[in-house]
Amino acid sequence: MRGHTVRQAALAVLTANAVRPLDTRATAVPAFAAGWITGELAPQLLLAGLADTAVGLVRRRVSPLGLALAAATTAGLGYLTWRASGAGAAFKEVLDETLAAVSPEPSAQEKRTDRTSLRTLARPFALADPRVEVIRDVPYTEGGVKARLDIYRPREEHRVPDAPVLVQIHGGAWTIGRKEEQGLLLMNRMAAQGWVCVAINYRLAPKYRWPTQINDVRNAIAWVRDHIDEYGGDPGHLVLTGGSAGGHLAALAALTADPPVAGCVPFYGVYDMASDDPYAVYVRRFLTRRVFADGATIEDFREASPIEHITPDAPDFLVIHGDADTMVSVRQARAFVERLREVSRASVTYVEVPGAQHAFEIFGSIRAHAAIGAVQQWLEWHRQHDHQESETAP
Repeated sequence: MRGHTVRQAALAVLTANAVRPLDTRATAVPAFAAGWITGELAPQLLLAGLADTAVGLVRRRVSPLGLALAAATTAGLGYLTWRASGAGAAFKEVLDETLAAVSPEPSAQEKRTDRTSLRTLARPFALADPRVEVIRDVPYTEGGVKARLDIYRPREEHRVPDAPVLVQIHGGAWTIGRKEEQGLLLMNRMAAQGWVCVAINYRLAPKYRWPTQINDVRNAIAWVRDHIDEYGGDPGHLVLTGGSAGGHLAALAALTADPPVAGCVPFYGVYDMASDDPYAVYVRRFLTRRVFADGATIEDFREASPIEHITPDAPDFLVIHGDADTMVSVRQARAFVERLREVSRASVTYVEVPGAQHAFEIFGSIRAHAAIGAVQQWLEWHRQHDHQESETAP
């Protein structure tokens, strides 16, 4: 009896944190670590918890306390699953408002393909696609493993000429992370649809201090412009994406690129390091210790903030952030989008995902598949829109 009670108690604590995470500076990291996994794997944990209780009942090893905990956990995980299933509607509502005028209605086959099947949910960490070829560790400059990138492209029978290009920049607080760890669901999805996707490494702090990270990203983008046609990509249509620190780097690179990039899709990024917002103050403390060189000033943080580089000529943006993110405040996204809409002449699309923690799209959860499907729709609309504009340009 005790084993079942202990397991259900642990699951109840994890579920409670996922439903209402402890969003303070002291609890942000553990709340994220526990809540992210629990929230995105809620359907699987719900089934596992029910199976555990069913086996205990058959063997008569369930105490009244264990049964009460199991009931509470089942309700909580059911709520998390229901909330995650609503992510698709949240994305659809926003995309319908901004893209419906030019986006074709998906076919019945495409609608069936976009549904998150039970088989997909049963394999949330199966992110590769047999239709996609991966070319690993291509050097984009001199150096070690941090000067390399991976290229995801359709296998030969599925390739199209001059494929649009998506550049993925990993996160990890500018101090950890690798190109093989993030953006896999999106890159495999887009490569299977004919895109060429590039995942880049960059040198990390504290060994390499800022602005090494953004300089490496810019060097990688320059390499893509010069060489991606050798892999079937169109250097004239580059879209940048990334999550967390990668979202920050993608947004900053997109807003300062020369020549300009076509668009940017940052996930849960840091956009303002220099404001008086409590989260920005917290970020500056971390950056001062771990990322920036000694003696960094508020002007250095402004220069590193994407929000400070918004101009009327900014590229199109699709900004995505979860409203339950304990690692990067959703206020960062709201302020960034507000400034983009005030200043930029380009399209600005913002989706605030209900119940989503940080890094919610890293593996194949219900919410992740909804997000990736929406990003695919936006990217394909953007490619079509960009192509039409180039054809009509004098």
